[in-house]
Amino acid sequence: MLSRRNFLTAAVGVAAATGLAACAKEDGSSTAAAAGSGSGSGSKAITLGFSQVGSESGWRTANSDSVKSAAKEAGYTLKFSDAQQKQENQISAIRNYIVQKVDVIAFSPVVVTGWDAVLKEAKAAKIPVVLTDRSVETSDDSLYVTLVGSDFTDEGRRAAKILEKVLEKAGHKGAVKIAQLEGTTGAAPAIERAKGFKEVMDADHADDWKIVVSQTGDFTRAGGKQVMAAFLQSNPDINVLFAHNDDMAIGAIQSIEAAGKKPGKDILIVSIDGVKDGFVAMSEGKINAIVECNPLLGPQLMEVVKKVKDGETVERWIKTKESDFMQDQAKDALPTRKY
Repeated sequence: MLSRRNFLTAAVGVAAATGLAACAKEDGSSTAAAAGSGSGSGSKAITLGFSQVGSESGWRTANSDSVKSAAKEAGYTLKFSDAQQKQENQISAIRNYIVQKVDVIAFSPVVVTGWDAVLKEAKAAKIPVVLTDRSVETSDDSLYVTLVGSDFTDEGRRAAKILEKVLEKAGHKGAVKIAQLEGTTGAAPAIERAKGFKEVMDADHADDWKIVVSQTGDFTRAGGKQVMAAFLQSNPDINVLFAHNDDMAIGAIQSIEAAGKKPGKDILIVSIDGVKDGFVAMSEGKINAIVECNPLLGPQLMEVVKKVKDGETVERWIKTKESDFMQDQAKDALPTRKY
């Protein structure tokens, strides 16, 4: 059964076209104008060190904006750094936060592995660490407190299930030859979205679906464009594209059109995120369906940071709250459309 989020996406796609077409630059510190408004009357304001993976996509920009605005609203002092998609930059930023003796460290890790050493340093300094958006693999689970983020494996499953609807609506018959644009190699969303998609494909479509080519586009439009061009050279009979995010799908559309093919028709496209430009492409019939990944983690993160600072027990994994993010993006992209 499609979730509310997928149903919204599919409904927008149906209306948009025939068929279902329609995650180190230091930004410094910022403090809320009303200092301490989120940290309790008379208490010391919380200082949060946050290391962002980068600014590779529209989703990531929305995520950074959410963290910054939520910290300001809560009255926290925020030390924000952009790792520019380099793990060494994030590790350096985290070490700087340790030296600065911030109250809590949060970060969205570039990749899954390679964090034990710096996390042990944070633990030795008695600074709790909260993961946002992406998970890590560690030798000791006590090295971080919790993860605030989405279930990427389930997003992959939902992408496969919604592709079933896309194929049905398009009246597709015969073999399904899938090109997969992967996210950053070693990153949790790339690993888990691919895993979830393959689970459904192997269980329900072993005889008719096949991923004929798969490569990282690094979650960027430029990467999606470049890799898709290579895909079309080596596999001109691709009829489905599964992109791990909207930005890569949008980049891929440029290469599909340059090859004289129609995105959303000659090559059916399913992606993940739900950013404004993705809805624009879907309204034009170039993306067939999008699975939501909500980037607005800021308010939840600030709630968790407060609890952690106060020594309260928190869940090991805190799922992203469902929101109207996708619908808001759709309304911004399509101001005359009613939902």
